[in-house]
Amino acid sequence: MQSFRTEIENPIVEKDIIELAKKIELFNTGKIDEEKFRSLRLARGVYGQRQEGVQMIRIKLPFGKVLSNQLLRIADVSDEYSRGRLHITTRQDIQIHHVDLNRTPELWADLEKDDVTLREACGNTVRNVTASETAGIDVNEPFDVSPYADAVFKFFLRNPICQEMGRKFKVSFSSSDEDTGLAYMHDLGFIAKIKDGVRGFKVMLGGGLGSQPRHADELYSFLPSDKIIPVMEGVLRVFDRYGERRSRAKARMKFLIKDIGLDAFKELVDAEQNAIEFKSVPIDHESYVASKPVNVEVPQTEIKDQKAFETWKSTNLIPQKQEGYVAIGIKVLLGDFYTDKARLLANLVEKYAAGEIRLTLRQNILIPFVKEDLVPFFYTELDKLGFAEAGYNKAVDITACPGTDTCNLGIASSTGIAAELERVIKTEYPQYLDNNDLVIKISGCMNACGQHNMANIGFQGMSVRTPDKLVAPALQVLLGGGNLGDGNGLFADKVVKIPSRRGPEALRRILNDFEANAQGKTFVEYYKVTGERYFYDLLNDLQDVTNLTQADFIDWGTDEVYKKAIGVGECAGVVIDLISTLFLESEEKIENAKTSFEDKVYSSAIYHAYSSMVNSAKALLLAENISTNTQAGIISQFDETFISNGKLDLGTTFSELIYQIKEFAPTQEFASSYIDNAVLFLEKVKTYRESENESNRIKNQAVLNLIVHGTKP
Repeated sequence: MQSFRTEIENPIVEKDIIELAKKIELFNTGKIDEEKFRSLRLARGVYGQRQEGVQMIRIKLPFGKVLSNQLLRIADVSDEYSRGRLHITTRQDIQIHHVDLNRTPELWADLEKDDVTLREACGNTVRNVTASETAGIDVNEPFDVSPYADAVFKFFLRNPICQEMGRKFKVSFSSSDEDTGLAYMHDLGFIAKIKDGVRGFKVMLGGGLGSQPRHADELYSFLPSDKIIPVMEGVLRVFDRYGERRSRAKARMKFLIKDIGLDAFKELVDAEQNAIEFKSVPIDHESYVASKPVNVEVPQTEIKDQKAFETWKSTNLIPQKQEGYVAIGIKVLLGDFYTDKARLLANLVEKYAAGEIRLTLRQNILIPFVKEDLVPFFYTELDKLGFAEAGYNKAVDITACPGTDTCNLGIASSTGIAAELERVIKTEYPQYLDNNDLVIKISGCMNACGQHNMANIGFQGMSVRTPDKLVAPALQVLLGGGNLGDGNGLFADKVVKIPSRRGPEALRRILNDFEANAQGKTFVEYYKVTGERYFYDLLNDLQDVTNLTQADFIDWGTDEVYKKAIGVGECAGVVIDLISTLFLESEEKIENAKTSFEDKVYSSAIYHAYSSMVNSAKALLLAENISTNTQAGIISQFDETFISNGKLDLGTTFSELIYQIKEFAPTQEFASSYIDNAVLFLEKVKTYRESENESNRIKNQAVLNLIVHGTKP
């Protein structure tokens, strides 16, 4: 791997990037365990791709806000390290694909020149904090949630309490009761409220999609804004300690809440409050730097197709609360656009708007702060870029994840069928061009990155097997989901599973029936009246796999015969001693604790020390072939295996030693003592491990001598 020199002024960021480079070198030379390396690179936004030998890079863009200079930087990076395509995700990130692993540190360093990060864009961390794309301009918002989303992002970035959780953690902010941030399907969802003149949020807890969607519970009907960070820290601490770690499928926070109940979860969060350094974190919203629109003369513009312009205005303009301005929605097919257009767009908004764009949850782009008299000019300029298609956030605007194009987990094409369904709607159902009551979403697998199971009409990539054991791409059709507002929503029912090539026919039948019988109801209302069985009967014959043609074995968007392949493309490496790797990580965590202590960030220092002790205990348990599924389980199992029988003498139980983190406030004195305990604990477990290794070596040598020589040593 070529060495490189960063030009990053921030020493924390520079350390991150250099660490990634070093770990890549260790991985390439077989000196670091593959699983541990995977965890590290994912937390740095580096994700294995379906195609072998290349990586997907996820760029973390809090609440989807991208400044012009940042978009230009991302375009340059994509051209230099990738193939010039930018993909907008349903979490307001940008992904680029086909990147050489060895070049990722250099790529990251280039992005950071304009304050763009990869840190914690993937992995078992707090993922990108999302928000309503209309935050700050929403005519219905009680206040702008952007400063609060920004504060949460900054507070928990690199925070030791959320670096190695059992699974990812997703947070959203909604500007108003319309809940366009989708609070009900997040681990933590915040909906802006004002009570007695105080800014705050309704807080939703424990939602999620995936194969088993769960509606979030209401944690607080109103929480003052200065409490959102302390509450979130308590939630993360509990999730980190008690969340499942062995079974990935059961490791999201929704399963923990389901297992122990909301009341028990609240009690655990309350028990953490003494360990939390900041009981109140006021967020200075007035100091938040919001983009400001420019003041320019209106260029002369000629509209060549007035009808198309009027249609576009009716579907793609969003009113702003700021008088004289509107926002323009750009419908981005499948969330994909290219660097040449990105540069022109960045220059356009820099010169004629507020120098920023917003990436949306439906994989589109929003341009805020466009003067009303500049709308014709923007239309003509966007039309030149191919960005003036009508139907922003309407039924014709279908959301889809990358699916089998690049994702390891994709089972069937999502982008191919999405493009075909959009074609069907445009050509056969033009009346849906301006219908925003019908939401269609598609995912390539059950993980629901395309959010299919919260859509009015959803499709999930699957496969079907014929009686003669041939395998064809398939779609599960889901119906009846939707956002009801104010933290309430419905998840769609699984109705039928059909060969993928019959997806367009399924959509036609659903829309034809809706057109004929809904009588003014929304789709959610109509589905509630008719029910799952009604639509099952309507679509049932499409499930028949005894009459498939050759075309049914070729998925949308490809000419190749379908082959089900899941999990292909993750980097391979030499598997080495995981126990030694864990001990090495424990040492690194202690060094991090000492650094935080020197910086007087005592809460972080304590948590690094806590993580080191958990890691060390896990290493010794693994040496005994004992695995546990939670941090709390590691702690109790360590006592049972090593302390209660006298194998190790700590002068107390491990539980009493490590759980001091819950008993004492994060003071300088306690931090110093706790770090010392972590150092001594690591020394003891390493000494024990070395002693056991030596004992085993002697025993093995004795057995070998007996076999070879018939004598004892």
